[in-house]
Amino acid sequence: MNGRQILRHYQKGKRNFSRTRLKNASLHGADLRKIDLSWANLHGADLSETDVRGANLRGSDLRRADLTETNLEDADLRGANLFKAVVEQHQLDQAKYLEHVILPDGTRYGQ
Repeated sequence: MNGRQILRHYQKGKRNFSRTRLKNASLHGADLRKIDLSWANLHGADLSETDVRGANLRGSDLRRADLTETNLEDADLRGANLFKAVVEQHQLDQAKYLEHVILPDGTRYGQ
């Protein structure tokens, strides 16, 4: 599945995209509030300026993803891998759950 397909399905009301492969997908600027991308492969994806408030990103692979200006308010990032992702600390501070997250510098949060 690619970014355009996700957006089409999301607009039709689908919210569960758990375990979806979206490596290098472009979701730039999308409104994806409350989407379920748990355990999804988002390695290298462009999520810049995307609204994922209340999203389930638990266990997702966000390595090298671009999260510039992404709204992570109330997002569940438990167990997500953010190694070398582009994201600011103030964005992570907005997330609801951060237990066992691998941060962009490779350190683990919440152990």
